[in-house]
Amino acid sequence: MRRRIILGTAGHIDHGKTSLVKALTGIDTDRLKEEKERGITIELGFAHLTLPDGTLVGIVDVPGHERFVKNMVAGASGIDVVALVVAADEGVMPQTEEHLEICELLGIRHGLVVITKIDMVDEEWLELVEEDIKEHVKGTFLEGAPIVKVSSVTGKGLKEFLDTLNNLIQKIPERQSGQIFRLPIDRVFTIKGFGTVVTGTSISGKVKVGDEVTVYPKGINCKVRSIQVHGRSVEETGPSTRTALSLQGVNKEDIERGYVVASKDSLFPSYILDVFLTYLSSAKKPLRNREKVRFHVGTSEVLANVVLLDREELMPSEQCYAQIRLEEPVTVLRGDRFVIRSYSPVRTIGGGEIVHPLAKKKKKKGSEKIINILNTIHKGADKDVVESIILMGGYEGINKKMLLFLSNLSEDKLNRILEELASCGKIHIYEKEQGLFIHSEFYNKLKELIVSIIEEYHKKYPLRAGIPKEELRSRIRAIKDVRLFNYMIESLIKEGLIVSELDNIRIKGYSPTLTREQEKVKSEIEKIYKESKFQPPYFKEIREKWPDLADEVLEYLLSQGILVKIKEDLYLHKESLEKMIADVRAFLKKHGQMSVGDFKALTNTTRKYSIPFLEYLDKSQITVRVGDIRKLRK
Repeated sequence: MRRRIILGTAGHIDHGKTSLVKALTGIDTDRLKEEKERGITIELGFAHLTLPDGTLVGIVDVPGHERFVKNMVAGASGIDVVALVVAADEGVMPQTEEHLEICELLGIRHGLVVITKIDMVDEEWLELVEEDIKEHVKGTFLEGAPIVKVSSVTGKGLKEFLDTLNNLIQKIPERQSGQIFRLPIDRVFTIKGFGTVVTGTSISGKVKVGDEVTVYPKGINCKVRSIQVHGRSVEETGPSTRTALSLQGVNKEDIERGYVVASKDSLFPSYILDVFLTYLSSAKKPLRNREKVRFHVGTSEVLANVVLLDREELMPSEQCYAQIRLEEPVTVLRGDRFVIRSYSPVRTIGGGEIVHPLAKKKKKKGSEKIINILNTIHKGADKDVVESIILMGGYEGINKKMLLFLSNLSEDKLNRILEELASCGKIHIYEKEQGLFIHSEFYNKLKELIVSIIEEYHKKYPLRAGIPKEELRSRIRAIKDVRLFNYMIESLIKEGLIVSELDNIRIKGYSPTLTREQEKVKSEIEKIYKESKFQPPYFKEIREKWPDLADEVLEYLLSQGILVKIKEDLYLHKESLEKMIADVRAFLKKHGQMSVGDFKALTNTTRKYSIPFLEYLDKSQITVRVGDIRKLRK
């Protein structure tokens, strides 16, 4: 497949960007009636050309007027190389500088300068303009970039432009495709026979005809009916391509500029983003904490507040980690670039890079640790990035699908990293099938918490065998997923720290210890139940006799298996229960069935005891009730 590159224009209004594109391609990118009448570019324009080596160059022509800078930002997202256009008769102007700042903020690293309208000035003036341009681009990605002089009227310099562009493109590394297809939408319309059509610059991944995709942030699932690249139908398209998609299963009214078409169910819309923010040196005043701004990412513009994580204001030319809290959701990935413009008056004031695309509100307390984690996610090696994202998952942990989204890594690379982190004990996999992970820092905190809760329970209830499992789970508010709780219990059992018996959890080595007084009461209660056989007292009678000690001693007798609970307030000594079960089995083996009367005669009890005893035998799967009789359960 031949190489594809997106070239974007930038520069002040009426400096000849559109005329240059038309002279190069024969395509007039001013398509709106208002653009024709006013002679200025308002909306994004698109053209294409093929270089001598076969490289297909998609061209995005952006508006130069200050009122349409937001459209310029939408067009600049996704371009590989920029042509900064400066008219020879005017030189560097305000939008020249602002467009250059925007290109810097969006991370564009390759470009050339084009001096247009050279037919309108003499050589001496042209030299002065060139020197002025060189001074203005110092310290930017265009410092030392080629400068080409052209006239769109006479055609002079156009071949030199194409040759220079061709040479420049050879030095540009291939754009990393990424596994998620994404197309930020800049136009949406309908065509008879094609239905809903969206256009944009595909920035990552691949899509084929027939693929299912999702339109974000609304989460509308639909299918790719057909694909066009520069007016030609194709079966598949990839990054750095001007693309039109015909979508089946979605209405034009449901989509607008700023939305993103992506691989099905691959992204997550967000109202809060963690970012690395650069505040421009040209900004007129400090950026205050929580200041309202216009946030531009991809082709979208959303009102937002900037929350500074470690300060109250950001001075011009400073950088910091911050949160963008949006009034409407956007869909982005780690590493995406953005621009912010002041709310009023509107001017570009900064921008930067997305660090965490699905963030939660953060407090200034403990901001140093948060900033260290964000710094690792922003600048660290892939392994450290993945570990830090899992660390940010806290007690809730994180699943593999979310990790793929937050890390923006390929699945193969992520799998290798996860195996490495698990093998060295940095993370714990608490559910393998879906891939659920928790960082060892929070695993260890939960471990300490669980052990301390059980120890506290032992102190409060020294005669109980342990804390009931469900009660323990309800006390650990940090754990919201029962799978994580079960993993923690199983892990602590394997580590030899706790023991689980009969749904009770205790510290290993712990056993209930009776005081002298409790031992005496225990002996008397056991004696009462042993001697009463099948007609034991209801426990409220025992409680009346030893109101302060009866309940705790009961827990001990139950935990040791000396007494067995028949129903609420009714207990039986284990020897009596064993005899009852043996007698019932023998009777049923001999007679085949047993009535309530038979049971009363067998156990010498009244109906008051017979019914709950028989129900207990049914629940214990010793007998089965058939109408009014019992039979031995097979």
